Amino acid sequence: MRVRDVMSKDVQIARPGDTIQDIAKRMRDGDFGFMPVADEERLIGTITDRDLTIRALAAGAAPTAPVSEFISRDAQSAWADDDLKTVLDAMSSKKIRRLPVLDKNSRLVGVVSLGDLSTRVKEKYAGEALEGISRS
Repeated sequence: MRVRDVMSKDVQIARPGDTIQDIAKRMRDGDFGFMPVADEERLIGTITDRDLTIRALAAGAAPTAPVSEFISRDAQSAWADDDLKTVLDAMSSKKIRRLPVLDKNSRLVGVVSLGDLSTRVKEKYAGEALEGISRS
């Protein structure tokens, strides 16, 4: 099974010029805490609710500050054609819960989360990944 078989394709995407307040509202309204940040279809980073709290709010950023100032630019990603077990192992070893998914042209095409994987792959593999991610 490949990542493209289980990834979420209906993904909210942040743009570099979006304000942190707009992103926070979108996260609240959609009940999620992670967004890939893309310029056109190219992934440039990710932003989480924790990033907004720790990097932006705690630093005194204005609500109108652009999200690009607070993103993680070294975001890990997966390829749509990657094998699920390989991706689970990588997520576990790097303690990552969500990964942007890219196509062969490096365009953002989805997000795969531990939740996506845990409902569609062998419980053993998902359990091992969760254990690895949760380990301090």
